[in-house]
Amino acid sequence: LDESFVGAYGQDDRVCAFTTLKGIFAVQNPKKTALAILVDKEEIGSTGNTGMLSAFFEMTLAEIIEKINGNCTITTIENSACLSSDVGAAVDPNYESVYEKRNAAFAGCGMVLMKYTGARGKSESSDASAEFVYEIGKILDDNGVIWQTSELGKVDQGGGGTIAQYVANLNMDVIDCGVPVLSMHAPFEVISKADLYETYRGYEAFLHM
Repeated sequence: LDESFVGAYGQDDRVCAFTTLKGIFAVQNPKKTALAILVDKEEIGSTGNTGMLSAFFEMTLAEIIEKINGNCTITTIENSACLSSDVGAAVDPNYESVYEKRNAAFAGCGMVLMKYTGARGKSESSDASAEFVYEIGKILDDNGVIWQTSELGKVDQGGGGTIAQYVANLNMDVIDCGVPVLSMHAPFEVISKADLYETYRGYEAFLHM
């Protein structure tokens, strides 16, 4: 390891919260309303009034819309798009057997898009539409963002959940994307600075669309 990497405890998901905040702070005069929501409890089911399963997002949005012009909150949500900011599993050269290398992320190869997550294939997953994957890929390409695609480990040997499924349940287009992490959930997680930077640039490009 050299200075192109960052090693620290708990980068899942602090690194995605950091890049999300940097991305939205960098956006000036977006074409559409841009919003960043930071929630916790993801690792235990997104429960409680600070998790994604709470009604905070819908209630806050309804209050804002009511104060502006009284339009329907449901329509606003359905016409919105979301990047679910979460880390991806980078291929660990010590445990290559638990990755499908042709559909896996590599540290240093850019921001990672995950069309679907889940365990045992797509169980308890959100699965982004092909059209939305193309739309996001085009935004990234048009802004020169380096990106890759991935799944969260080989079927029946890897996998994991994210909060994207709860956003999708609101009829909103959503895809998981973020920074590839080596040794995810270990006491010492490792990321590439290049991936960190490209993820920040990707979020900024999306929020500016």
